[in-house]
Amino acid sequence: MKYTSTNLKRIFVVEFEHNDDLLEQLMALVKKENITSGAILLLGGMKEAGIVAGPEKISVPPVLMWKYFDDGREILGFGTIFQKENEPKIHIHAGFGREDKVNLGCVRKNAIVYLLVECIIFEFDTKAEKKFNSELGIDTINFE
Repeated sequence: MKYTSTNLKRIFVVEFEHNDDLLEQLMALVKKENITSGAILLLGGMKEAGIVAGPEKISVPPVLMWKYFDDGREILGFGTIFQKENEPKIHIHAGFGREDKVNLGCVRKNAIVYLLVECIIFEFDTKAEKKFNSELGIDTINFE
């Protein structure tokens, strides 16, 4: 285990609007406000998205399983913001529900908002960076 303590720097309250590309708009906001580390909370509706819904099997590095939907679903999600090579790296995991079916996964592409998505961003005053961990085949957090 590795960890650090931090304090809140700023808190942003955001409403993503109908047909917004959630990932594109979130990245634009993070860059505009120069948010270098933080946590993200999300809730609302998604028209469509491409998510990674688990590894095909337990292996290192993982082989990703993709899931796509375009039928309108509720979203409840959590994410992080850290830097990677001086650029923001946003990592969001979310549950997507419709009727009695729920999918969980890492939001990766085509994340189009249905009606609205409410978002709270908690900016940290700690610097941390994502770096590729070649042993695991994924990016991990490195604290400065």
